[in-house]
Amino acid sequence: MQEAASGKSHVALLLNTLAFTACFAAWMLNGVLVTFLSNNLVYPWGPVEIGWLMGIPVLTGAVFRLPAGLLTDRFGGKPVFAAMLLLSAVPMYLLSTVDSFWGFALCSFGFGFTGTGFSIGIAFTSVWYPKKHQGTVLGIFGAGNAGASLTTLFAPTLLNRFTEGGAHLEGWRTLPKLYAVVLLGIGILFLLLSTNRKPTSANLTLRQQLAPLKSARVWRFGLYYFLVFGCFVAFSQWLVPYFVNAYYMPLVTAGILASIFSFPSGVVRALGGWLSDRFGARRVMFWVLAASCLICAAVIVPKLESYSPGRGVMALRPGVVTDVTGTSVTVGPDTYQLAPRPPESRATDESVEVFPSKQVWQEPVVTVGQKVQKRELLAKGVTRISFQANVWIFTFLVMVIGIIWGIGKAGVYKYIPNYFPEQVGVVGGMVGVIGGLGGFVCPILFGYLLDWTGLWTSCWMLMFALSVVCLLWLMRTVRLIEQEANAQVAQSIERVPALGGSSGR
Repeated sequence: MQEAASGKSHVALLLNTLAFTACFAAWMLNGVLVTFLSNNLVYPWGPVEIGWLMGIPVLTGAVFRLPAGLLTDRFGGKPVFAAMLLLSAVPMYLLSTVDSFWGFALCSFGFGFTGTGFSIGIAFTSVWYPKKHQGTVLGIFGAGNAGASLTTLFAPTLLNRFTEGGAHLEGWRTLPKLYAVVLLGIGILFLLLSTNRKPTSANLTLRQQLAPLKSARVWRFGLYYFLVFGCFVAFSQWLVPYFVNAYYMPLVTAGILASIFSFPSGVVRALGGWLSDRFGARRVMFWVLAASCLICAAVIVPKLESYSPGRGVMALRPGVVTDVTGTSVTVGPDTYQLAPRPPESRATDESVEVFPSKQVWQEPVVTVGQKVQKRELLAKGVTRISFQANVWIFTFLVMVIGIIWGIGKAGVYKYIPNYFPEQVGVVGGMVGVIGGLGGFVCPILFGYLLDWTGLWTSCWMLMFALSVVCLLWLMRTVRLIEQEANAQVAQSIERVPALGGSSGR
């Protein structure tokens, strides 16, 4: 870690951010590509297969983040980052030649190494800047998450062009070739322009490097990152089929709407770093987790139309039914007015309805000539509740939670240089592993939850539960810290002699 930034520091930050952006764009490719192939029936993949193919590259990037961080701490970022970019270009290119689920899975595992770019870049960036600027510069580097939005924004349009609007579906094979060329080019650029630098911990043994992993603090940071990064990765891919299936959007439109989630989340990470430097990571994470709970709860309710029994009409006295219409029932001398059934009104996305709407009416259950007793039901009540879950309101809330998670990503990585200044690579790598596993596990869980519940919003139910767990753990940690601080203050007061007399008085 340098005591002051220099020109070389800024060049390193620029190259790291550029390389990470390209890596993240490649890492998220399957979210668009697999959805396209499935929707166009090129391959007969269901939600579970889609979830696995989205998750496999994320798994690779997650599992190998720790080794990548260790290698970066040992050899420096230049050789490790460049080697990863150049080697990942090979399976990316080979993806264009496969024609089966297992072929896709194998190549996806290979180009998934682009996901290790985060732990490499975090370790390589941190050695160029002083501690007081770590939150800001790591936030700027982390803005490379916006690479996900580049894929969701441009890849559907490129697929549409390469396949001539779907007329020549085999044209999809051009897209992975293009991504391979980009990875290859940036890898060469990194070799030519970057300067290598190692942290002071480069000479530690493997056991010494791994020693921080005994701390529970590392695993708590990992859980936070599982939510704010892993789930961000998962939704960067999952939102494309979500919009296609839940809101019947074309693939290109779904990609644009998904980028509204991923692009601000990546860019705002720099702001999250500044906020963490200014107000502290703990305060930032508290508000991030609290807001995540609220917004996830808001988007849990799916589009729905449900019917329930309502307030009915009962006879006040016994008698014989003499007349029945859609608006009244006559029993002897008494006429009971009924609430008529309103015209059919279904919520559509052309209108914007924020809250559920309710319609109530009553339907006769008796016939002319029927004898009824006192308190016998003459007309049943019907209540219809409709909720639009308007796509534009949903998209806005998704954008907000993406921004919140983006701030949280920077908040988590502000913690690491504060507590582990000379082991950012290994600790950042481990936290990145846990976060990356979220990107792998969540799409698969989303697929199974969709199969089990039939609800697209089941993924948000999982996010709500996870947000609550993270918030409760943070609050418990803060409470323990406060109790420890109060105990230390009390002990220090007891050690101070009383003024003006004996301490025993």
